[in-house]
Amino acid sequence: MSSTAPASPEHDCALCPRLAAFRGENSRLLPDGHNAPVPSFGPLDAPLLIVGLAPGLRGANFTGRPFTGDYAGELLYGALLRFGLASGSYGANARDGLQLDLCRISNAVRCAPPQNKPTPQEITTCRCFLAAELAAMPRARGLLCLGRIAHDSVLRTLGLRAKAAPFGHGAVHHVQGGITLYDSYHCSRYNTNTGVLTTQMFDAVFAAIVDDLRLASQAEGV
Repeated sequence: MSSTAPASPEHDCALCPRLAAFRGENSRLLPDGHNAPVPSFGPLDAPLLIVGLAPGLRGANFTGRPFTGDYAGELLYGALLRFGLASGSYGANARDGLQLDLCRISNAVRCAPPQNKPTPQEITTCRCFLAAELAAMPRARGLLCLGRIAHDSVLRTLGLRAKAAPFGHGAVHHVQGGITLYDSYHCSRYNTNTGVLTTQMFDAVFAAIVDDLRLASQAEGV
């Protein structure tokens, strides 16, 4: 694996016509926003890669940083700070000074989709960038998938079938190359408002990751 920067979609990427058209609409509605494919965030030599679904329209699509500017970011970055995987403070914008120390965050789809629902073809098309992300992280030992779509895309990226590692909140799968795959329900406001995911449930996933990957001692040295 290489530690060089992975291939990323161009600022005006046109691989997915529907998403490109939606970005054009957003540029008019949210003229001060990022409105482009959202790059990954965090060091390439991190032991953990967190994979979400896609940028939120008024979250990452606007701020230009994954899970930044919406409720999902409050829950995710709060957990990363509590478990020593990040440092600084989360201010819901890309200039808040927050730093990821032991993890990197990406998405299965890099552009905001209408109604937060990418099509199967869009997920497939964007998978080349997820593959490049994984290939560029030589020290990755854990993958955390936030939601079933992220889980399924990661499995396909790894060349695995769904039945080899079924999705389930809190599920842990040991897959190829010494990688451990962790699952969580997505930290969306809808899931938390309906009780599908609680802060305690989310923290339990991170507690397992920190323990399994022995990240606690590394966090102390950051």
